[in-house]
Amino acid sequence: MKPSHARALRLAACTTTSAVLLTGLSAATVHAEPSPPTGVEAPKPTLPGDGNPTTIPTGGPTLPGETGGPGPDYSEAPDNIGDAKPVTQVDARASGLKLADGAELAASKVLDIKFVTEDIGGEERREDSNNKTKFTLQAEVLFPKNSAELNGAARSRIADIAAEAEKQQATEVNVFGFTDDLGSYESGKTLSKKRATAVQKELSTELDPDVTFSVRGYSEDYPIADNGTEEGRKKNRRVEVSFPSGK
Repeated sequence: MKPSHARALRLAACTTTSAVLLTGLSAATVHAEPSPPTGVEAPKPTLPGDGNPTTIPTGGPTLPGETGGPGPDYSEAPDNIGDAKPVTQVDARASGLKLADGAELAASKVLDIKFVTEDIGGEERREDSNNKTKFTLQAEVLFPKNSAELNGAARSRIADIAAEAEKQQATEVNVFGFTDDLGSYESGKTLSKKRATAVQKELSTELDPDVTFSVRGYSEDYPIADNGTEEGRKKNRRVEVSFPSGK
C-alpha cells in the first residue's frame, strides 16, 4: 500500500469515528418525556392556593386581618368600640348554594371595611369602618415638643371631632395617646397619658356630660409606622379618638 493511500484510509476512519461520537453526543442531549406505566393515572396538576377549585389566586400581599389577627409590628390598640357582630352561619348543603365539584366553603369571617381620609401633610387622619369612627392626630399639631399643653390650633381640631361625635350620637369615646420609642418607656407612658387626658378634657367641654370616656396612654406600644426614621416616629407620636358609628 502506498503511503498516501494509507494516510487517506486513516483519515477516513478518524472521520467516521468522529461522526459516530458526535451523533452519540447529540442523541444523549435529547430526552423524551417518559410515558406513565399502563394502568397508572398520570399525576394531576396542583391547584393554586389551598387546592380548593373555587380559590382565586390574587398574587397580592395578605390584607390585615386575613391571617386571624393584626400584624406583629403594626397594630391597633384594643378597645371595646366597633366590635364585629357574630358571623351569620351558612348551610353548606342549602339547595340554592352552587359549588363546583369538590369545593368547600371557607371559614366564615367578618370583613371590616374601612374608608380612610387623610390631609396632605398626614397631620390628621379619619377612618370610618362598619361600626367605628376614628380620628388620629399627630402630636405636633396638638402640643409643643415634649409637652402635654394644648396649643391654640389644637382646640379647633378637637372641636371638629366633637361635632362629629355629637352628630353620630356617641355615648362612649376612647382617647388614646402614643409616643415614639425615643426615651424611656415609662416617660413615654406618662407623656402619652397626659396628652390623652388633655384631649379628653377639651372634648368634654364640647360633648354631652353623659358621654363616658376611656383614656389611656400606651407609650411606644402599637406603632403604626417605622420608628427607625423620623417620618415614622412623627406618625407614631399621636392621639387617637374613636367612638361608635351612628346607625
